[in-house]
Amino acid sequence: MTTQKHDEIRQNVRERYQEIALQAQPSSTCCQTDSSYDPVKDVDQVSAQLGYSSAELQAVPAGANLGLGCGNPQAIASLQPGETVLDLGSGAGFDCFLAARQVGTSGKVIGVDMTPAMVTKARANAETAQNKVVDFRLGEIEHLPVADETIDVIISNCVINLSPDKNQVFQEAYRVLRSGGRLAISDIVTTAELPPVIKNDLHDLYSGCISGASSIVELTTMMEQSGFTQIRVEPKDESKNFLKEWLPGANIENYIVSAVIQAVKP
Repeated sequence: MTTQKHDEIRQNVRERYQEIALQAQPSSTCCQTDSSYDPVKDVDQVSAQLGYSSAELQAVPAGANLGLGCGNPQAIASLQPGETVLDLGSGAGFDCFLAARQVGTSGKVIGVDMTPAMVTKARANAETAQNKVVDFRLGEIEHLPVADETIDVIISNCVINLSPDKNQVFQEAYRVLRSGGRLAISDIVTTAELPPVIKNDLHDLYSGCISGASSIVELTTMMEQSGFTQIRVEPKDESKNFLKEWLPGANIENYIVSAVIQAVKP
């Protein structure tokens, strides 16, 4: 894929999530593929379906949960007080605020997002909540605005599939992690070859978290090449229950599934 095509994909993704961020009551799953959002839809209900507890949903600032994602990276991150956490594609800050509760005032949580409106929204949420633990930065996950070997844990929720250069994402993740640092990611993986009509849609279905998904073998290879060890990619078959709603009638649950992705920097 050419650099021009990479930039085109990034711009499509940025425009999509800019639109979501600017809506008064954004409410959509990550992969709803049209541009119409139902303001009545309960984002907490969507997030509960992804594995978030009612206590977690009540603990974040109003407006931080946009109902985006395909899992709950908090459930696998095993965050400890004092750790420094990095969220790739942090949106309005939902997972960052939850991580901040676990690392405490002695820890730090950095959220990186390439959509200006999302960063603005997240910073406003942090200010409203008077949360000094979180730090939201504008940037691409392929070129992280984070120093070398400063992060203990990287979390991400249904974002890496959106990158047109996933190899670079994992290389950057490896760079910023300390030795012993770990990945705790929820994302979409393919379980079968996507039909050409879906795979070749680099606009709506790519920004909708579908056509950019990689296979378990591809993800494992990319992480190995970046230097990661103890790699685990575990598909969650129960996710098919909500995946089929992302593109009704296309049976995408036969081709993709949400997965837990874990690895360690030795």
